[in-house]
Amino acid sequence: MSRVLVTGADGEIGRAVSESLVAAGHAVTALSLSFASAHPADRLVEGDATSPVDVARAMDGVDAVAHFAAIPHPSLGTPVDVFRVNTAATFTVLTCAGENGVRRAVIASSINAIGYPNNPHGSFPPSFPLDAHTPPDIADAYSLSKLVDERTAAYAHRRYGLDVVALRFPLVKWPDVLRDVALEAEADPGRLAREGWAYLTMHDATRAVHRALVADVVGSPVIPLSATDTLLATPTAELVARFAPHTVLTHPLPGNAALVDTNAAREVLGFEPSESIHDGTATERATLLRSER
Repeated sequence: MSRVLVTGADGEIGRAVSESLVAAGHAVTALSLSFASAHPADRLVEGDATSPVDVARAMDGVDAVAHFAAIPHPSLGTPVDVFRVNTAATFTVLTCAGENGVRRAVIASSINAIGYPNNPHGSFPPSFPLDAHTPPDIADAYSLSKLVDERTAAYAHRRYGLDVVALRFPLVKWPDVLRDVALEAEADPGRLAREGWAYLTMHDATRAVHRALVADVVGSPVIPLSATDTLLATPTAELVARFAPHTVLTHPLPGNAALVDTNAAREVLGFEPSESIHDGTATERATLLRSER
């Protein structure tokens, strides 16, 4: 059994990942500014992921790190605060991990690292599907912080030999929330066009994190993630033609197939998304919690 430090452990994804890791037999140290309710981790540390002192306390006895501490949306702080907190937390956590001899870390990057979803100029990606090589167009602090986090991961590997997997998460929520988002998107499909109507269920997100922690990975790969389909039931080619007419679809996609290339997740991590909000396969929160107890 290994010990995993989960930062941002009181957040939605941080809690779900902690629950999943405990269920898989790992010991979990949870770092968070505070804890709103009982937490599954056997060691709780209240502290700030931007603080070297707090992170060093949390890093004691840790074999791997899953880093989620961040301001998770540009609307939740000023541009200066969003960029400062997100980049400082990632740099602090990976530096402390490297200095303590930790060999594996996973960080939460984002589909926003390419800049298009929150770009105030309304720019679109040059092509779909999106992948790790999609050229970024960044004009907001949150997206910039995520791209910098990916470069920080590469720095940490180069400096310390710390292998860091940067998972580019799309919208990650429990299925009931995703279905509500899908209904909103049906009413205004163009709103989510620049991110390709991408999503991932919470259960698949926790599976991806686990694979990133245990897979035979060397370096600092950037791994885009998505369900195998889009939030909408409308055929993908029709959506692109209507709402992203200047974005090239590099190859035909059947049905409502995803506009994020997940080949790297398959090839590097051995991860395949298993759930869709459209076909009854999505694991609801209550079901997941019951299965892990």
